[in-house]
Amino acid sequence: MKLTSASWADGGPIPEKFAAGRPEAASTVAFSDNVSPQLGWSDLPAGTRSLALICHDPDVPSRGDDVNQPDREVPASLPRIDFFHWVLVDLPPTFTQLAEGEFSHGFTPRGKPGPASLHGARQGLNDYTGWFAGDAERAGDYHGYDGPFPPFNDAIPHRYVFTLYALDVARLRVEGSFTGAQVRSTIEGHVLGEARFSGTYTLNPRLRNPDGGAA
Repeated sequence: MKLTSASWADGGPIPEKFAAGRPEAASTVAFSDNVSPQLGWSDLPAGTRSLALICHDPDVPSRGDDVNQPDREVPASLPRIDFFHWVLVDLPPTFTQLAEGEFSHGFTPRGKPGPASLHGARQGLNDYTGWFAGDAERAGDYHGYDGPFPPFNDAIPHRYVFTLYALDVARLRVEGSFTGAQVRSTIEGHVLGEARFSGTYTLNPRLRNPDGGAA
């Protein structure tokens, strides 16, 4: 089972247009194009009845004390936790790719609608739902893809891991506005195969290269 993308090289820097955040002058940041990447797959296991896709960042600071503080960096030694950027289930196995920009093009304050989505699939809540919960202008249910927007002062570049799961069920038993953690739990015992594709991204000026990703 293979997962590939024409949007950037596996493990390489993610171009700004696929991110939710981008740098601006004078060490400030702004929302970016937030385009969902192209993803293609092949060699699905026999018996695959549906596909599930999860994109997560395993490098999110476990404490917010130093996050986005211009006078200091989030230390590399700080324990890290997962942040879900995209949760997609019930994709028919007859599909072989998702087109660039098909599921997101631009950042939507208060979140994109869901869970119903294209191709009969369903999209879960990403973790911007919790991140913006206390923001009067942006609070809402964030379904579908919203790309990288790591702290601009983090001492490490963040990794973004896309994992495609081949499942032995046609419809995953999650309901309503489900989460990435719920999907991970529900697919246990139903995974016939999986494949990964990843990239890196940073907003720390000290770590950035001219392409916009991690140096």
